[in-house]
Amino acid sequence: MKLLKDFNVQGKRVLVRCDFNVPLDDSGNITDDFRIRQSLPTINYLIKNKAKIIIISHLDPESTGVVDKKYGLKKVGERLEKLLGVKLGEDIQFLENLRFNKGEIEPSMEFAKELAEKGDIFINDAFSVCHRNHASIALLPKLLPSGAGLLLEKEIESLNKVLQNPAKPMVAIIGGTKVETKSKLINNISKPADYVIISGLIEKEVQEKNIKFDFPEKIVFPEGDLGALDINTESIKLFEEKILQAKTVLWNGPFGKFEEKEYTKGTLAIARAIIKSKAFSVVGGGETVEFIQKYGLIDEFSHVSTGGGAMMAYLSGEELPGIKALG
Repeated sequence: MKLLKDFNVQGKRVLVRCDFNVPLDDSGNITDDFRIRQSLPTINYLIKNKAKIIIISHLDPESTGVVDKKYGLKKVGERLEKLLGVKLGEDIQFLENLRFNKGEIEPSMEFAKELAEKGDIFINDAFSVCHRNHASIALLPKLLPSGAGLLLEKEIESLNKVLQNPAKPMVAIIGGTKVETKSKLINNISKPADYVIISGLIEKEVQEKNIKFDFPEKIVFPEGDLGALDINTESIKLFEEKILQAKTVLWNGPFGKFEEKEYTKGTLAIARAIIKSKAFSVVGGGETVEFIQKYGLIDEFSHVSTGGGAMMAYLSGEELPGIKALG
């Protein structure tokens, strides 16, 4: 797979696929620009090396293929200008929401060709949608010289550090719910991990559905919970004991109803134990990132992934279309 730095981009039209699918409030204002900020190194590199930049992204519309002003990228563009400290214009163009065209999700080669005509080089910097077989992700690399942006490169390197010969001991912490979406992840991450800590809700589903794992001896269950709203003091002590000895930690999913302050004790204890361990730490998943952002802890972890579904798919051992397409 080629990387951004493998290309001479001076004077070239570089089509950059970012993921600026940011959360909005009812008035359409951006409530969290984390994903925008994560793509700044790639865009700034291209500015410094005098490329002509064409940024493409999506923002989830209610109906694909329909132009809806509410999901236009105008406010994202304004935030990007503010963060970059430069005006978008001739040398930095920002195209409208890709998902306004139904050819993005189909995916349509015709739409991919329309995009490819705008650039000389394609750079994918959108790890968080690399698990999608969409035109701008899986088809564009077939039409232009292509490579991974600095964010995509960093995401893959960080996740590989967890999957391939991690510093030991390694602890994986899998919270949240829906064991059907996480059982493959739990099973695959159990291979390199020494311990896999799982939440009470996942434990409940494992028992109800009689799910079997390849390394059951590595699974660490809570000692009990408060009706799955939080984890108790006994469980916190057990989890901290495992986390504090770790040299590598993977964390995906909160442990409790973290939206309500009275139920944040367990998730906060896990976050602080990871930080205290000084282990190489990878954190991902929308709710988990939202939690650590809320408590101002985001810079305390080694790598905070922009991908939720993509991160889970990659760590589950699945081949991601967007990464496969880059060769």
